[in-house]
Amino acid sequence: MHPATGECRGCGGPLVARPVSGHGTVFTYTVNYHPYNPDIPTPYVIALVELSEQSGLRVAANIVGCEPDSVTCGMPVVIRPEQGSGGAPLFEPRA
Repeated sequence: MHPATGECRGCGGPLVARPVSGHGTVFTYTVNYHPYNPDIPTPYVIALVELSEQSGLRVAANIVGCEPDSVTCGMPVVIRPEQGSGGAPLFEPRA
């Protein structure tokens, strides 16, 4: 649940943070060519990554470590340990 909350918005039940593997697939994405943030060089990929732990568990992220034109829906990715300059999590193609 993002932003993080203490209870489910649907049922009101308690939510508990759990670790995830950092593996997932690109659910959808766009390639941004407009320099909205001068700290992020263009072009860059903004994606929704569906995490492997649960269907529908998605996080907004940037895809790095490959050419923007090579990103595809369903592409396996893994999280990188550092955050991007814009604050988003970074994922790269999984080998």
